[in-house]
Parts: sequence; C-alpha cells; structure tokens
Amino acid sequence: MSIFDLASTALRHLPAETAHSLTISAMKAGLGPIADEMDDPVLQTRLGSLDLPNPIGLAAGFDKNADIGAAMVRAGFGWAECGTVTPLPQSGNPRPRLFRLHPDKAVINRMGFNNAGLAVFKRNLRDQKARGGLIGANIGANKDATDRIEDYVTGLKALWGLPDWFTINISSPNTPGLRELQGRDALQELLGRIMEARAELCGDQVSPPIFLKVAPDLDDAQIGEISDAACSHGLDALIISNTSLARPDDLQSPHKTQSGGLSGSPVFEHSTEVLRTFHSALNGRMALVGVGGIASGADAYAKIRAGASAVQLYTAMVFHGPSLITRIATELAECLRADGFANVADAVGRV
Repeated sequence: MSIFDLASTALRHLPAETAHSLTISAMKAGLGPIADEMDDPVLQTRLGSLDLPNPIGLAAGFDKNADIGAAMVRAGFGWAECGTVTPLPQSGNPRPRLFRLHPDKAVINRMGFNNAGLAVFKRNLRDQKARGGLIGANIGANKDATDRIEDYVTGLKALWGLPDWFTINISSPNTPGLRELQGRDALQELLGRIMEARAELCGDQVSPPIFLKVAPDLDDAQIGEISDAACSHGLDALIISNTSLARPDDLQSPHKTQSGGLSGSPVFEHSTEVLRTFHSALNGRMALVGVGGIASGADAYAKIRAGASAVQLYTAMVFHGPSLITRIATELAECLRADGFANVADAVGRV
C-alpha cells in the first residue's frame, strides 16, 4: 500500500466533507501521487475531438473549483472534469450532506452545487491548464436563478477558450427542479440556446466539444427523446450518468435512508444498463461516456462493451485510494488484450 493510500485510509476516519477538503488541500500543495509509467498504447482513444491518452476520466464533483485538475491528470487520469460551477458562488445545501455507506462501497450526497462561482473557477482553470493535461469544465445553474438556461449560456461564455471541453449538467438531483431540463421541450430550448451561443463564440474557429450529462433515473421513452435531441443539436457526447435517487433493496449502511444522489458500486448494474439503452437508441450517432460504480478495470471494460468510448469515476477513490487510477488502467489494458482488441474503440459496444 502506497503512502497515499495510507493517507486515504486515515482520512476515512474523518467526516466525509472534512476529508474531501483536506484531500483537495494536499493535492494543491503537491502532495498527491504521480503515475510513474506512460499510458499503455492500447488505451489511447478518441472522444469527440479529444485524443485521450487513456479513457479513464475524473468525474465532476471531486474538484468543484478547478483547484487540482492537472494534479489529477498527473495521478493517472487521462482526462479530468472540474466543477460543477455556477455563475454565482453558492454554499449548497445544509450540512451534513455527504455520507459514506461503507459496507456498500457507496456514497449519498446532497451537496447542491456548492462552489466558489465562475470568477474563481476561471482563474483556477487558467492556472491548471498552464500545467498541462486534458481538463474540462462542468457547468450548472444557480439554485435561485430566474432563468436557469441563461446560467448555462453565461458559464459557456465566461469560460470559452479555457477548458478542453464543456459538460452541461442537467442531472443533479440536489437542485430542485434541475432535472426538469431533461424534459423534451425544456431540453430543446436549452440545447438550442447553448448551440446558438457556441456558434457565436467560435465563429470560424473549431469549437471545443460539448457534452451533456444526464440522470440514470430515465425510462426508455425519455432515453429516446434525449438521444434524438442531442443528435439534432450537434452535441459531441452524452455522459451516462449522474447519481441516482433509487435505493437498491440490498443496501446495508444505516445511511441508506439519507436523501440525495447515490453513487458507487450499487449503481453499477443499472447505470450500465441505461448506458446500453442509450447506445442502442443512438445507433452510432454519438459518443457516450460511461459513469456509475466503476471500481476496477473489469468495470471500466464492461462500460466500454456496453457502448462507452470513455469512462469517468469518483466515488471508488473514497474507498480504494488514489492508486486505484493506475490499477484500473492496467487491468483495462489486460482486458482489451485478452479479448484481442487492438484499442478501446474496437471494443466499444461489442457485446
């Protein structure tokens, strides 16, 4: 066990949000792990216009204010998504709002987009990008915004030219009413205004990719509507998916009744099935990113075989420490080679 994993084990004895804040501070101070090997060539892949050294990405929520994106890339992630950031700073929901479900290898959170706002995020992101690595921005809306769609446009305009991609997050369950933007009419308006702003901003230049992050709590009809809307508006990928409001019957932790979004191992099977349904609905029209319960190379491989061109994770690091990142990369490369795939792309959607 590395010194970083030992530190991670010690942090698990502290309240969850305190441990997270200390982790961010340590990483900012340069105390995080550094991957000591080059990425295996079999892991190189493409997502939209992004050439990823490996498909394993940091999911939004870990680095809300773009403090340590470059450090997470140095730790082994092929790409790191910062945020969610809202135009104005907001404190989020009352504490406690983050709960570890230790026996379930899961987390429930009801953070509520707590972040320092666009001005701080932009300054930090500029600094992180100067350090190297693929770093993106996940943008959201303030809880009390009178026009939430305009908040997304504001975020896009304020950060334009800095992140390697944008993710439009309409899937958090912890901002009341936010998931209503996944509905057909609201989604059409949102994507229309986002793409109108994109066209104005990029002019004759190539635009960074724009992704949309959706919830796992969707039925087949909603999946079809979202897929069609995403394609008709020219999005570059869908991220499947965010935390879940569902509570599997076999959860063991006493925290299982807490309100908020569930992440970690218990959501793996369902989120992968939702990913598979999106892959079928899209029929090759758009790339997908698989998120939800990934804790091993085999898990990442299952997401890829279900239709994901890349994956993201966060919760598993809470329980397995930062060495998990390079371990997943090694295991994924072994899975690909064992089945005769020359690269990630060859395995996408191969049931």
